[in-house]
Amino acid sequence: MNRNHTMIQFFEWHVESDGSHWNRLKKLAPELKKRGIDSVWIPPVTKGTTGKDTGYSVYDLYDLGEFDQKGTVRTKYGTKQELLDAIAVCHDHGINVYVDIVMNHKAGADETEVFQVIEVDPKDRSKEISKPFEIEGWTKFTFPGRGDQYSSFKWGVKYFNGVDYDAKNDKTGIYRIVGENKTWNENVDDEFGNYDYLMFADIDYKHPDVQKEMISWGKWLADTLQCNGYRLDAIKHIDHNFVKEFITELSQDRGKDFYFVGEYWSTDLAACQEYLDNIDHKIDLFDVSLHYKLHKASIDGANFDLTTIFNDTLVQTHPLNAVTFVDNHDSQPNESLESWIDDWFKQIAYSLILLREDGYPCVFYGDYFGIGGENPIEGKKESIDPLLYARYHKAYGEQNDYLDDPNIIGWFRGGTEEIERSGCAVIISNDEKGEKRMFVGEDRAGEVWVDLTGTIGDFITIEEDGFATFLVKGGSVSVWAQPEQDVK
Repeated sequence: MNRNHTMIQFFEWHVESDGSHWNRLKKLAPELKKRGIDSVWIPPVTKGTTGKDTGYSVYDLYDLGEFDQKGTVRTKYGTKQELLDAIAVCHDHGINVYVDIVMNHKAGADETEVFQVIEVDPKDRSKEISKPFEIEGWTKFTFPGRGDQYSSFKWGVKYFNGVDYDAKNDKTGIYRIVGENKTWNENVDDEFGNYDYLMFADIDYKHPDVQKEMISWGKWLADTLQCNGYRLDAIKHIDHNFVKEFITELSQDRGKDFYFVGEYWSTDLAACQEYLDNIDHKIDLFDVSLHYKLHKASIDGANFDLTTIFNDTLVQTHPLNAVTFVDNHDSQPNESLESWIDDWFKQIAYSLILLREDGYPCVFYGDYFGIGGENPIEGKKESIDPLLYARYHKAYGEQNDYLDDPNIIGWFRGGTEEIERSGCAVIISNDEKGEKRMFVGEDRAGEVWVDLTGTIGDFITIEEDGFATFLVKGGSVSVWAQPEQDVK
């Protein structure tokens, strides 16, 4: 049978800007596979505005660390060849590679252009606050370092519908470009009246040349890298009809197993559900609602009702389309969507995504290996590894929930005959130490189980009636299962 699948987001904001990250992935691939991780989400591979850019200020989509542009040949993460080598090693170890692609905007234009705009209210982009007037904007991309290699397409003002800087007057704002068919796209999130515009030079997906070029690029990138899927950045700001067409075209080109997961950062579960409907469920979404539930639970402590932890989450309503996560690069401290899960709850949170039957869990590099920068945070590899072990070896079979107490919850996974000694019982407390009596099956009577987290050193013996009383310390999680060797 297939083992459980687990993804890792293989970067955080403060990864060193020394061009060594692709080599780091190449080196760590065997260790990741050993831990049961069989897919990696890597950061944007395209050239940004500088050699230190994390990849979301995308300049040239066809420069993967190959051309001398923006003061550097390599990207923050390394050269194109190092990227190709890292992907090859991942594939050699049975690890799929999902590439983060940024299609909403472009940054770092080579030249300015003069054009007409209307300034809009930043808090309601549907509201005009000026008459048409002329600005000088950074919208012309000629790619002098690459020329026409791979693509001769050159970006100019006609391919964008908004900018945020007027170089003529050295003024910032949100400026909608005036011209034929130049309006905000309606098939986007309705926050701020219309959330088509996010940052930099906003790509106009109403333009047929843009649609054609971006689909062509998507195919080129997948063919060049031989990757296994894409993580689509900022999709609530992009015309959902285009996203649907992009996925359809790529799936036809790369095959039905080419994977897509989208970042639709919204706590509005209904909006996420509507998005899935709009694109015929052709994509998975990160479960942002669950992330914020985990964050609130970590802040509220014993006042949080654990029986509600999965209420109003994507993994509850759309389990086949939910990628569950604890934290990511945006939610880490001092970043744009900071909502960092407190340390005491971190292992609990990972048990809630790694050891249940629903969702496709994603481990965050910053949680596992640590966060760098001026305010470093140590990684929690030692507390996550036992959960990865349990996911790969134990967390299979039917799930019986005991979500019946606001402060102590648990569940049992029945295991499967194909994986010897599989099955586990998970118990969580957000208050004081406690216990929960759970049924694991009369056929398991006499089995001796241990806590895989190492939090509790005692053994538990399954009783004749198939029940056992499982223990947990205060503010922690215990994962009870048969060890690989019998315990006496």
